[in-house]
Amino acid sequence: EIVVCSDAEELNRRTAEQFVRLARESVAATGRFTVALSGGSTPKPIYSLLAGRTFQPLVPWSRVYFFWGDERCVPPDHPESNYGMARVTMLDKLPVPTENVYPVPTEEGNAQRVAAEYERILSAFFDLNEGQQPRFDLILLGMGEDGHTASLFPGTAALQERGTVTANDIQKLGTHRITLTIPAINQAAHIVFLVSGPSKTRVLKEVLEGQYQPTRLPSQSIQPVEGTLLFLVDRAAASELTPTGDPQE
Repeated sequence: EIVVCSDAEELNRRTAEQFVRLARESVAATGRFTVALSGGSTPKPIYSLLAGRTFQPLVPWSRVYFFWGDERCVPPDHPESNYGMARVTMLDKLPVPTENVYPVPTEEGNAQRVAAEYERILSAFFDLNEGQQPRFDLILLGMGEDGHTASLFPGTAALQERGTVTANDIQKLGTHRITLTIPAINQAAHIVFLVSGPSKTRVLKEVLEGQYQPTRLPSQSIQPVEGTLLFLVDRAAASELTPTGDPQE
């Protein structure tokens, strides 16, 4: 499903509303809500909204468990840390028990070791057997101008990985990133892509309407096995999409 919002503000509000709805449904059904957060600039105002006075009272925070879809190999207090950004904008302001927060353990040092340790953490939390993938209630994803999502970059080895977590060597950035794999993301109950701004217009059209070339456009690989896929996009990003009758206002 694609929902076009009039502007970034509406996109932020709708995402926060979606988070609240799914959190309440999951907690009512299973007693907990597991979410994998995204880094980057798009979700930042959404995290602030969730921690603010309108949305904060609506979520049973003690039952929410936080994970990360990807992470940079930097210490948790580094300005580039996805965990650090979520902590400062949201987690520090919420009544979430520390033991409900599962950052990627970047202090393990070597990227392969970090990935293996995070996979072990997920396996223990979700009580997985060998070869099983976790089933997150919600995964928030962004989309890069090159079509990457999480840290699944075009033409990188991670696109072929079948495990749960991998260390992806991204040569064009000269760095390793820790990321959930495509099969892990596709097991989620709900996946929400957040795409905003004119810089994303071309790639959004290619991902949604272009030829299926997932090695070049990894975002196309995100197809939940048994879950929902929602694109929340603003008008600027959606400006070149082919209209499908009734716009969702």
